[in-house]
Amino acid sequence: MIKYIEETTAYLREKGFDKPEIGIILGTGLGQLIAEITIIKEVSYNHIPNFPTATVEFHKGKLIYGELEGKKIMVMQGRFHLYEGYSLQDVTYPVRIMEKLGIHTLLVSNASGAINLNFKKGELMLIDDHINLQGGSPLAFKGVSQLGERFADMSAPYDAEINKRFEAIAKTNNIKLHKGVYTSVVGPQLETRAEYRMLKIMGTDAVGMSTVPEIIVANHLKLKVAAVSVLTDECDPDNLKPVDISEIIAMAEKAEPEMIVLFKALIKTL
Repeated sequence: MIKYIEETTAYLREKGFDKPEIGIILGTGLGQLIAEITIIKEVSYNHIPNFPTATVEFHKGKLIYGELEGKKIMVMQGRFHLYEGYSLQDVTYPVRIMEKLGIHTLLVSNASGAINLNFKKGELMLIDDHINLQGGSPLAFKGVSQLGERFADMSAPYDAEINKRFEAIAKTNNIKLHKGVYTSVVGPQLETRAEYRMLKIMGTDAVGMSTVPEIIVANHLKLKVAAVSVLTDECDPDNLKPVDISEIIAMAEKAEPEMIVLFKALIKTL
């Protein structure tokens, strides 16, 4: 993997990806932040050596380098998922590339379902902790200790100072920002009523199919990390209706302006 990382970073440096400070992973329906960025360079994933390719139709598949609020940033417009058939090492490979190029902070967004029924669709949740139900670890491979400490500490995977800033920004801008536990499952199927009940018992506030692998690797690389979920549906097992994926995407897009306010204001402070 070290050889692959060196090849990929050398290619991106040649393309002009010069010492980004902040990495951003944009989740489902959250692509409009791109309009706020002064883009310097962009490259499609399928042109980047050793890079996976996004196969989900609502994930764009571009790596973007530019400036936002006076900071050099690197954005994944579209992420990778275990359910696409990738390994956990593939899913998290871009985080290793961003760190190698120079980022010190990783900001992540996603769309998720609200298990906590006090949370409503269209609202945002700041991730305070997580549960990994993806059945594996992105650090479970031979030679991982050459890239960072094998036994990565996860006692506080989300940066407390950044989370405080997010909460203060939300309060200032009258944005409802819950805080809770995110559980990541494999997917792509959605959960049964029994699974939603199990997740609630476990202490889950929101469930999705991404984010946790990237957070684990970011902690492995000693990056500062924060993540925000858009709650796109309410997962009430006693009143469960079939989910329309187009409605989930529409709900993510509806909440996106508030997400953009949070991210832009935070980046200004980093």
